[in-house]
Amino acid sequence: MLKLKFTAFKPVDDLELSERYLKGHTKVLEDYGITNITSNNRVWLEMPCIYGVVAQNEEGELVGGIRVQMADGIHPLPVEKAVGHMDGRIYDVVKQYYDNGVGELSALWNAKSVAGYGISVLLTRAGISMTNQMGCNTLVGICGDYTLDMFKNVGFVVDNTLGSNGEFFYPKEDFIARVLGILNSKNLETAEKVNRERMLDLRNNPVQKYMETGPKGLVEIDYNLVIPTKAQ
Repeated sequence: MLKLKFTAFKPVDDLELSERYLKGHTKVLEDYGITNITSNNRVWLEMPCIYGVVAQNEEGELVGGIRVQMADGIHPLPVEKAVGHMDGRIYDVVKQYYDNGVGELSALWNAKSVAGYGISVLLTRAGISMTNQMGCNTLVGICGDYTLDMFKNVGFVVDNTLGSNGEFFYPKEDFIARVLGILNSKNLETAEKVNRERMLDLRNNPVQKYMETGPKGLVEIDYNLVIPTKAQ
């Protein structure tokens, strides 16, 4: 049985972990021939508005991760950089929710060693569940066709007002991406029942050990989704 540890972290306070995250994410993207993802850069390592979750195996190796970037009025969200030059209305979407706390889920990856276990959805749920600790009430994102159903299941809704009925050619001309939004990341009303229940449970109990059910069977996850502060 696969056993993993999911841990929340703040990149500006943990450079070593951030470097390992970047290395793992870059490797996965290169394996798929993708080199121009807007969230895959080094700038986020020094941004206080970035939060993350990493997945580690029993040997301590990083096998996955996800990040949340809060809109801070200084650094554009990855989705703004990705499609803003194609449809400037994305800036209005972010601005509309800015005062109430808007962020973006991005940079999701998992290593080939854990492929097929459903780690992507578990990381996505973990990232969404801890947004309350950031004062985030609205989440946006961008995804490809291959992950669209997963993101819909956790509550994201395609914004058909942007691009061509919600579609953009990104990050390559033969890839179709869609801009997504969770209009309420506080009550998660648009998520499927099972996903919503798990996310709310993780939110209420961010430190827990739980036997998750994935496509390849049970996965034991040791969660610590409390975002650390420097004092800790």
